[in-house]
Amino acid sequence: MYTEKVMDHFFNPRNVGEIENASGIGEVGNAKCGDIMRIYLDIKNDIIQDVKFKTFGCGAAVATSSMATELIKGKSIEDALKLTNKAVTEALDGLPPVKIHCSVLAEQAVKAALSDYYTKQGIDPEPIVGKIVADIHEHEHDEEEHQHVSCSGNCGGCSCEH
Repeated sequence: MYTEKVMDHFFNPRNVGEIENASGIGEVGNAKCGDIMRIYLDIKNDIIQDVKFKTFGCGAAVATSSMATELIKGKSIEDALKLTNKAVTEALDGLPPVKIHCSVLAEQAVKAALSDYYTKQGIDPEPIVGKIVADIHEHEHDEEEHQHVSCSGNCGGCSCEH
């Protein structure tokens, strides 16, 4: 059911904890399954020096949080902004379809932390980071494109009409 990498990141998660005086903190959740992820960033000179996470959720939620932190640690903000749920899933050698929403949550948590970082800098984050959805299963829709904002139809874990 789960790949070796998923199991490794669940049993031996990387970067667990909090960062005191973090440059940015992002928290997102999934009301449907109860998962909550909080990501802490320490950013200096546009580089993510350190990243930590705290996740309340299933094994896949812990594993995707862990992998997401590994994928952005030491990277530029620009590179971190390119993180996708697909990249997290691929780095874990896959997830069961019903757990893909965990990778969406990890992507959104990183983007929420970057959004908080920009807000603390006095910069409007939405043009840079995009819209952050605190609950990935809020049923908000973009009026112009009529696309599901929270998971873009890729999560596989909801019954949304995409």
